[in-house]
Amino acid sequence: MSATRRWCALLAVTVGAVAGCTNSQQAGDQPTETPMGRSFVSTGVEGTGIPGGGPLTLQFRDGRVSANAGCNTATGPVTLDGGVLKVGELASTMMGCPGENAGADEWALGVLRSSPTWKLSGSDLTITGNGSTVTLLDRKVANPDKPMVGTPWIVDSLVRNDAVERSRTLDEVRPTLTIAPDGSVSGTAGCNTMTGRAEISGSEISFQIATTKMMCDPQVMDVERAVLTALDGKVTATVDATTLSLKNTGNGTGLKLHAE
Repeated sequence: MSATRRWCALLAVTVGAVAGCTNSQQAGDQPTETPMGRSFVSTGVEGTGIPGGGPLTLQFRDGRVSANAGCNTATGPVTLDGGVLKVGELASTMMGCPGENAGADEWALGVLRSSPTWKLSGSDLTITGNGSTVTLLDRKVANPDKPMVGTPWIVDSLVRNDAVERSRTLDEVRPTLTIAPDGSVSGTAGCNTMTGRAEISGSEISFQIATTKMMCDPQVMDVERAVLTALDGKVTATVDATTLSLKNTGNGTGLKLHAE
């Protein structure tokens, strides 16, 4: 046996580094495309199903993942190396999950924290971990982007101090926002009716908002203040399928809305 062959055999026995003797196998171990920068929605689950039926939605952006299986949204850092999804510490919204959805959060966290394997083929993503194999479809295929203008949007989360908040009060009052083709704005802030103007330039919107002057319960008024603070002046806007994300460039607050 030549010296070169003895060296490769030694590597294989001691550290399992067969890839050290062949570059082609090493390249094949790492997927050539990743889900980063894309969002997916589940279309089927084999094994342990989602309590309440889901669906599971996963959003990968800027080295982070956001997951929702029907109730709260968990967000945290993620790596996707070697076909394995590994999450860091996850922060979650704190809304109660009644009825069949009561176990949805635990199910989603169980899958994410199990270091599941993932495989991406075009628009199809498969996640396998914690007794479940989840098939997901790119949200832009399953739900093409809604137009920002002319679509009635409903606020489902508040962004304050880089934390995403959702509450029963928010779900009950359902603040709304619609930007008409002529730039006029209509909707509700939680208690009061909103009117105003919006000037759109690419992904930036400049709002000028006025409201009626009614008073409601303190919890409702807190939601309204958050909505109006987010819409005070210039915001950046992104649409992902049926979700509109707004972030105020001046005060850092924001809103997440879904198409009605």
